[in-house]
Order: sequence, then C-alpha cells, then structure tokens
Amino acid sequence: MNSVGIDVSKGTSTVMALRPMGEVALTPREVVHSAAGLERLGYDIISLGEDTRVIMEATGRYHEPVAAALHEMGIYVCILNPIVTKQSGAGSVRKVKNDKRDARKIAKYGLDNWTDLREHTPMDAVRQQLKLFSRQYNLYMKVSVALQNNLISLLDKTFPGANEIFDSPTRADGHQKWVDFVTDYWHCDCICHNMSVESFTERYRKWCKRKGYHFSEEKALDICASSAGHFTTLPKNANTKLLVTSAAAGLTAVRKPLMKIKAEVIRLAKQLPEYDAVVAMYGVGEITGAQLMAELGDVRRFDNRGAIVAFAGVDPEVNQSGSYQRESNPASKRGSPHLRKTLFQVVDTYLKKSPTDEPVYQFLDKKRAEGKPYYVYMTAAANKFLRIYYARVKAYLNEHCPEQELSER
Repeated sequence: MNSVGIDVSKGTSTVMALRPMGEVALTPREVVHSAAGLERLGYDIISLGEDTRVIMEATGRYHEPVAAALHEMGIYVCILNPIVTKQSGAGSVRKVKNDKRDARKIAKYGLDNWTDLREHTPMDAVRQQLKLFSRQYNLYMKVSVALQNNLISLLDKTFPGANEIFDSPTRADGHQKWVDFVTDYWHCDCICHNMSVESFTERYRKWCKRKGYHFSEEKALDICASSAGHFTTLPKNANTKLLVTSAAAGLTAVRKPLMKIKAEVIRLAKQLPEYDAVVAMYGVGEITGAQLMAELGDVRRFDNRGAIVAFAGVDPEVNQSGSYQRESNPASKRGSPHLRKTLFQVVDTYLKKSPTDEPVYQFLDKKRAEGKPYYVYMTAAANKFLRIYYARVKAYLNEHCPEQELSER
C-alpha cells in the first residue's frame, strides 16, 4: 500500500509517498497548482499502483483544486482536520517544521491509520454554493451591523431616536425607511424648525410617494413631535450633513448586495431535500435554516449524534487522568464558529419565546434553574438542539431520499 502525503499551501504543494516500514515510494517534490502540474501529479500517483491513497489537510480553499483534480482522475483522496495530524506527532520527538517534513508526517499518518481513513467526495454544486453564499452573507451582515451602529451613533448627535420612528423592515432592494428618511432629514431642525406641521405633512406625503413608502398623516404628526425638544451636540451645517448622509449611503450600499445574497441563500437551501424538515423545527427560520444546512451538510456523513456535536464544538472537553476528574469543563469549540453563531441565534429564540412544550427549552430552563451561568446553559441547549436536529433530519433524509448518495465525506 502507498500513502501519499500532500502538504498544501497557496499555489503550490509538497508531495511525498511512503510504503510500510518507512520505504519512500515518491521522493519529496513541489507541485504547482496548474492544470498541467496537477495532471502530472495524478499520473505519478496512479503509477504507484492500485492500493494508493492520497492524504492532505484541510487548508481553507487551497486544498480544493488539488482534491478535485485528483478525484476526477479516480484517485482515493482523504482530507483530514489539521488538528488530527498535529496531535499525532508522527513518531518524532524533534520539533521540525518545513514542507517536506509535513508531507512526510501526513503520509506516515495515513499508513498508521489506514483502515480509519475516509474517502472525500466533493460536495455537490448546490451545497458548495450554499456554504459559500452563507459565508458571504455573514460577512456582509457583519459590515452592515457595524455601519448601522455608526449611523445611529451619529444620529444621537443630530436627531436622537430617528432610527426608532419607523419599524419597516429592509426591502429587497436594500432600502429601509428610516435610513432613507434620515438621508433627507439628517437633523431634527430640518423638520419643523422653519415650517409648519401642515407644510411638513405635505412634504412628507410627497416624499413617501417618491420613495415608494406608505403615507400616514398620523406618522407625520408623530415625526414632528419626535423632532422637537432635542439638545443636539452637532450643529446643522454642511459638515454634519456630509457625515450623516455618507453614513446612510454607505449602509444602503452594503445592504443592496446583502439582500441579494440572502435571497440566493434561501433559494439554494430550498433545493436541498432536508429543507422542509429543517425549517419545521422550532426557532429555525429561512436564513438560519439555510445556514445550518450550509455548515452541517448532509448529516448522514456523521456516524452518531456525538460526532455532529463534536463537529460543532459544543461538546464539553474531557480532562481526566488517574483518579483526577475535572468536574467543570469548557466547550471544545473545535468546530466552525459560523455554525456555533447560528446555533446561538436559534437557542436565543427559545430563550426569548419560552416555549414550555419544547424539549430544548425545557432542558435550557432546567440548567438555568440549577444555577448554571448564561453561556453554560446556552451551550448545553445548543448541544441538545443539535442532537434533535441530527435525529430528525437523518430520519427525514432516509425516508424521502434513501437512494441518494452522501454529498460529502
């Protein structure tokens, strides 16, 4: 048997192959991630014989072209979590770190754990795109929240409470009523300082018609009342106008692609067979359900519910030696932070809505009644939710598409 270890980096990889008893089947060499370079590597690996497996570490996006190219050539590819090979030590006491050494360590790990290796099958196009769009949604959402907080901070100096006047959600084109409103009325003195209530009501009616928002005379009176009596720390001048309008324009500019990405995330998620089962769970909406499916993939790739909990990193660490047993252990946090964030959002819904007939909330409330700290019972509830998710979605997939192969390993 031949174990091919590949140490992947950006643009290039170092390759080495070992046979049992430490025999070198392929001397260390550097491979460029080009079509010709990967094709040549594939033929070199095939020439080693049938009983050959390629082992590499997951390195973000860098390993994907290598794994895809070798898989298309019919080569067995196994992708490992870097923590696994790091903890193995590869039988060496010396601390040596270079590409050739890493390739040898990965190849040796493959020989030592030959029967436990699991073949990697690339995700199908829908799951791969869903995960990519979900990550982009998180990025744009993070920027959007930062820009929104910045705008509100500026309005506290020019028009306190302006962001609370309207409760209209963000439209599909990225516009939101209160943001568009403060773009034109960026200071409280812009409203009723030099005009009557009747004049502002008429101006507000025309503004709503021009911007495509619903007009209400009562809301116009409410705006006038909300703009009066404030002590502002920024004067009504050109500099202040530039600060507020620029912040509002930046927020709208980010929200436009954000809403498009959100719509695409939901569209891709609806194409997956488990979508109905996921969104039917309490606390899971369209976007959170899509993010769960994006990060977890096909749950049938996990052997048991403990594996999916460990994958998410919401399982407690184990610290035991001899008669010593640590009683309170923190969460391992070995999995995707994006997944843990989505789980936290779902559990937060349980906490706010308090559905007494839901097992997750009952478990959460029990831990809270025991005096557990906030993050402890929230993590425990996320663990509970994930176990239920695994059981329900796996049963749903086995019932509705038992013939479908796993999309990823």
